[in-house]
Amino acid sequence: MAVALFDLDGTLINTEARSMAMWQMLLDNHGVQRDVRVFMGRRGPDVIPEVFPGEDVDELIDEVFGYGEHPGLPEIVPVPGAAELVRKVAAHGSPIGLVTSARRPWAEERLGMVGIRDLFDVLVTAEDVDRGKPDPEGFLLGAAKLGAPPYECVAFEDSLAGIAAAKAAGMRCVGVATTHTHDELGQADLVVADLTSVDWPPFA
Repeated sequence: MAVALFDLDGTLINTEARSMAMWQMLLDNHGVQRDVRVFMGRRGPDVIPEVFPGEDVDELIDEVFGYGEHPGLPEIVPVPGAAELVRKVAAHGSPIGLVTSARRPWAEERLGMVGIRDLFDVLVTAEDVDRGKPDPEGFLLGAAKLGAPPYECVAFEDSLAGIAAAKAAGMRCVGVATTHTHDELGQADLVVADLTSVDWPPFA
């Protein structure tokens, strides 16, 4: 039986535009010239030492979260078709897991916002792994917790780091083009604009 492993931000819920705006504020405040998408799909503490070598990671994390009250940030809304697809997977009887670079309280809150928290059998969040995406540890842990071999798992991802992690774990991957172009997500096995047209299982 196919198993579904979903990323969260950018895949089930459109938070990436907001997050990237906040990371851009951090870059601008420190005069750092980097493509803000380096943060996309990855844990902040993994990326900050690359972008801000020698700086205090916790202080910068606190700073970027402080920008969350900034006026005019993009709103957080579900990705079209997200709730419907998760319900379809659940109705099919397939196990469902979340593999996210976000922390657990954020994941719990956002899944609740979409109305699908009760449908997830397993949550793998930033605190659960030693190595974040693009390392496959999170996806392998999700599969193990669901008792499924990786080749039976289908990962849903919007970021390059996430797709790389899923493929390194030996899983098939659906790329959701909410934050990157179709061409940029070419390493995925299937690329879709959103989740409205995705059937389950997608590779039947």
